[in-house]
Amino acid sequence: MKFKLLKLLIPALLLINIAGCNTTPSHVIVAPQVYLSPSNQLLYKQAHLNVVDMRTSNHIVQILKKDTAATIISAERRLEDIVQDILIKQWQQQGMSFTYSAENTINVTIEKAIISVDQESVSYTTQSEIIIKITIDNKKQTLTSSFKNRAHSEGALQADITVLEGEFNQHLTTLLKQILTSKDIKSFL
Repeated sequence: MKFKLLKLLIPALLLINIAGCNTTPSHVIVAPQVYLSPSNQLLYKQAHLNVVDMRTSNHIVQILKKDTAATIISAERRLEDIVQDILIKQWQQQGMSFTYSAENTINVTIEKAIISVDQESVSYTTQSEIIIKITIDNKKQTLTSSFKNRAHSEGALQADITVLEGEFNQHLTTLLKQILTSKDIKSFL
């Protein structure tokens, strides 16, 4: 009797376990890995930094399926806080200090940051795009630069959120490194 009960319970538990693994996560973890060598390139430079997310919606991933409402997944932390923390840390390692009374005002605008997934029954395609605009005003002149990263991918079956999260972090890392190593920005500061 116990053996028959076990034979029925084990497949049922396996199905519940598999169904539980198939749920969409409630958020993605945005954690770009930006490591630049410390330097004195910006020693004695001061700036005030403002980071603003101008997107109309704060989600990072949107999954579109035919005849189904879109699934949207936001970042665990606010994107502008993540970008600001990384920029401050990396620019401080290059010698810059941050104060509200600085002549240089750096405005960072997140214009776009999204991975759009078009989910079909047995395949998917993704479009990823991140656009960040930097405006630096030193009370005499203004420098404006836009940094963009676009990507496209395709896959079989269902999009894996963990893979999409990793791709987004990689693209954001690349973009932030471009900003931090920009010769135009460094010479303007």
